[in-house]
Amino acid sequence: MSEPVTLTTAGGVGHLQLNRPEGANTINMLLAEALGEAVDRIAEDDAVKAVLLTGNGKRFCAGGDISAFAESSDQGRFLTELAATVDGAVQALESLNKPVVAAVHGAVAGGGLGIMLAADVIIAAEGTSFVFAYPSIGLTPDCGTAASLPRAMGQQRALAFALSGQPLNTSQALSQGLVTEVVVDPLARAREVAAAWVAGAPGALGDVRRLLRQAPGLSRAEVGVREAVTIGERMATDEAQALVAAFVNR
Repeated sequence: MSEPVTLTTAGGVGHLQLNRPEGANTINMLLAEALGEAVDRIAEDDAVKAVLLTGNGKRFCAGGDISAFAESSDQGRFLTELAATVDGAVQALESLNKPVVAAVHGAVAGGGLGIMLAADVIIAAEGTSFVFAYPSIGLTPDCGTAASLPRAMGQQRALAFALSGQPLNTSQALSQGLVTEVVVDPLARAREVAAAWVAGAPGALGDVRRLLRQAPGLSRAEVGVREAVTIGERMATDEAQALVAAFVNR
């Protein structure tokens, strides 16, 4: 049996891949737990400077594994536990002090949207379909989608998408802020983005993503304090010292 999530590291990039291609990378408990474990390994590995997120097979992630919870003897309890487990993994991914780029293709539905939106840059293949999906089976969002979707699209667009029951195509997803780019080969483009991060100032970029992601939940004064503390701490790093010296001596 293959691992439901794989993690490989090369050139400072940690490649995190959903790996249930036979099931459209749908989320079951094994995948949820494996995703959390892989993100924890990334957080602890100083050799990983940036993260690439992908899905194996024909689709990035088609949401929850409906058959798994439909067959459960206590469906409500099972869904609550599954949602909590995968949300922990998504929160850990969102909290990394390392920039994350996602390459998505085929379909991104339900909880797949929340996993995708844990990335800072999202590169979509032409023809990818984005589906909110939950209400079509009488359910509600998980994986932090209720927070990340309006953050990406704006509240009114997110509500219109979520309540319509209609998928977004790549052109719509791009124009409404759900993805960053639409290309023929999203994996190749995402690798370029990750490599550029590693070659630049990945430590600073990790702190930038942390500050920007945390800011909506803070007051303006709290944001200012965190910015001031972080910029002071950054100045003491070897990365900043080298780059500032290069700038001054150019």
